Amino acid sequence: MGSFDFITFFFLIAAVVIFLQLRSVLGRRTGNERPPFDPYSPREAQGPEGRDNGKVVQLPRRESTAEDESRYAAIDDFSKPGTPLNAQLRALSDSDPSFQPAEFLNGAKMAYEMVVMAFADGDRKTLKGLLSREVYEGFEAAIAEREAKGEVIKSTFVGIEKAEIVHAELKDNEENVTVRIISQLISATYDKQGKLIDGDADSVAEVNDLWTFARDIRSRDPNWKLIATESEN
Repeated sequence: MGSFDFITFFFLIAAVVIFLQLRSVLGRRTGNERPPFDPYSPREAQGPEGRDNGKVVQLPRRESTAEDESRYAAIDDFSKPGTPLNAQLRALSDSDPSFQPAEFLNGAKMAYEMVVMAFADGDRKTLKGLLSREVYEGFEAAIAEREAKGEVIKSTFVGIEKAEIVHAELKDNEENVTVRIISQLISATYDKQGKLIDGDADSVAEVNDLWTFARDIRSRDPNWKLIATESEN
């Protein structure tokens, strides 16, 4: 029993000595210790072996991509670089990469003809799909007044002589693009007795309009609505 106690006592003394020696070596702080590795810290702020080197981290700037350059090239072909319109179109394209001015203008010209002819024919259904609520209400009121008087408009759309985007901007989340359209139209309005009261059924008239179209960039609907009209005649 005494031999067992002596051996046990011997190992306890040895364990204490080893512990004190390890602590004197491993537990000593020199002031050059590295902080614990943070796997969630930005890699730019970490030095060798992924550890923090104390530098301030700045968020990387968005680099121009090949897609950006392609969009800008299309815009530069459409409007002169360095002009206010070019800058407006670039800004709009940044917010809505799907926006392409040439394609938009083609669509605007088609919409223009549809609206002009639908108004002349009193086609409310077509107008409702192309106009904002406020503009539709104005067009519908004019059609209703015309119908109440028994007046009829007979129109022939000759064509569009010129169409150009003159302004583009993003208001909140709504894209607004204003287009100047010069068109040729034969239009005549007759009263309920069939008497000509406005226009000329035999001559082509030139019509100068400023139309503004809008679209919510948050919407999945790719279609634009006419939100304002102004005549430059």
